[in-house]
Amino acid sequence: MIDTILALDYEPFLISFKLASLTTIILFLLSLPLAWYLSQTRSKMKPFIEALTALPIVLPPSVLGFYILVVLSANSPVGSFFEEMFDVKLVFNFTSLVIASCFYSLPFMVQPLQAGFESINKNMLEASYVAGKSKLTTIFKVALPNMKPAVLTALIITFAHTVGEFGVVLMVGGSIPGETKVASVAIYEMVEIMDYSSAHIYSAIMILISFLVLLGVYIFNNKQKEKFRK
Repeated sequence: MIDTILALDYEPFLISFKLASLTTIILFLLSLPLAWYLSQTRSKMKPFIEALTALPIVLPPSVLGFYILVVLSANSPVGSFFEEMFDVKLVFNFTSLVIASCFYSLPFMVQPLQAGFESINKNMLEASYVAGKSKLTTIFKVALPNMKPAVLTALIITFAHTVGEFGVVLMVGGSIPGETKVASVAIYEMVEIMDYSSAHIYSAIMILISFLVLLGVYIFNNKQKEKFRK
């Protein structure tokens, strides 16, 4: 058993963590203004934007992956533009994994941030504006420091969700060793060749990582709640 553990290739985990880290950073930067807008706006378009943002939660990964593949392929205007102008292919490489992951994990970043912004006392925001602070300053100096649990939840859940991706990344990235073969794809391939012992080890690692991530979130959030009670 120990020999099997030591002999396994753990590069798929490194690729998964790299993908999850980049996706989390990119989504935080992109989702922050969107979540702020959704938390503050009274536009009639708000439900439409929220539904569009949450679509990856209910949409089958294979469907989302298929359309991302179609849009990014060399036969599409987007794919051909990047290939002709920058000599960059947007499918079956690590770049395609990042793009697909950003779409797939978007609601897991936006929704906690939006909920956090909506939980902020409106008087605090108004006081910041009265003091002459801009919206950007208000977000970073007032809102974010007072919604740490929401920010942490958004970051960690997005990271963990991206690590566990399978359908979308397989559709747009395939299984290229050292580039697009993430941990979830590796487990699938192990099961296909009936290498159950290796699949058990990989799956156990994924379960442990997921549990520790969620445990960390709940511990932090409970501590924050206790501080507010005091």
